[in-house]
Amino acid sequence: MRHTRRVLLVAAAFLFCAALAFGQNIETLFYAVDTEESFQDFKANIGMIDIVGPQSYRMDEFGTLWGSVDRRILDLARTNNVKVMPLVVNAGFDQPTFHKLLHDPAAMERAVSSLLSVCRENGYYGIQFDFEDIHVSDKDAFTEFYRKTADILHANGYAISVAVVPRSSDLPGPTSYHKWIFEYWRGAYDYPALASIGDFISLMTYDQHTYRTTPGPVAGLRWVEKVINFVTKEVPAVKISLGLPFYSYRWYPSYQDNQAHAWGQTLSYSGAIGVADRYQAEWKWDNREKVHYTLYDNDGLNEYIYLEDKDSFKAKMELVQKYKFRGISVWCLGGEDPGVWRVLDDSRR
Repeated sequence: MRHTRRVLLVAAAFLFCAALAFGQNIETLFYAVDTEESFQDFKANIGMIDIVGPQSYRMDEFGTLWGSVDRRILDLARTNNVKVMPLVVNAGFDQPTFHKLLHDPAAMERAVSSLLSVCRENGYYGIQFDFEDIHVSDKDAFTEFYRKTADILHANGYAISVAVVPRSSDLPGPTSYHKWIFEYWRGAYDYPALASIGDFISLMTYDQHTYRTTPGPVAGLRWVEKVINFVTKEVPAVKISLGLPFYSYRWYPSYQDNQAHAWGQTLSYSGAIGVADRYQAEWKWDNREKVHYTLYDNDGLNEYIYLEDKDSFKAKMELVQKYKFRGISVWCLGGEDPGVWRVLDDSRR
């Protein structure tokens, strides 16, 4: 049985590469979260989804794995030939906890065994690593953890992939913020090694700007392409699934923890449109970054929204076609501009 699964996995990989060579459909991976909106979105658009990635499993410093996938997702996926590749994350994206796991052989063995068990018990296509907030000093240890897991899963006929935080250089950058985000988020991913070990990497080209930064695009086109140009120097396009955002960002004055400061929050497409309508904000198009944005007045103070919609999605899909990537990894079902599905359908024809 194990030999049969290995043969099928190798054959599927060969057929996928052949399909890309002849310009056939890109592979679509859509992430799902544990909300009814996300499930209903999956159900409504299942015909456009090749892989569903529920963010379902968490792991602690002892290698203990817990979580589950909504049974309705499993049933629908099986009926519609959609592959299920759940995400496993370090609980709370807690760096010290994950560091302990990476340096505890017994915990590592327990973790790998548990991941194989959930694949067997649920008939998953495979697992995606979504470990984040990893210190750059743990780069090699993380790669080795991924290698050990990939060896076991592949030997038993299961696929494995990894979501990686994007960077555009192996140097931190010009400011203390760049140094911090490189050391604690961006620098721990050995892109070529991870790509060669697993079936593909999901390159998370989003969160360019967040609540920690000044206002700006979630995934401006120039920044996305800068990341792409860096990663593709060492990783073949057939191993890259380009990460695309379905969410928008709003920046506004806030008062939290007994302190006034600027703050940012993620918004769904409908939420962003609603806020803009409330304040009679005028949308503008940034033709360099290929994104709509607005700056509006809230009782004398400026607030900003950068919107991810069908137009920004289309611009990023053009990058997928330009670089001939394996496919897309989209975060996440349940909050998008409904118009993106028409864009995706057109791009797959």
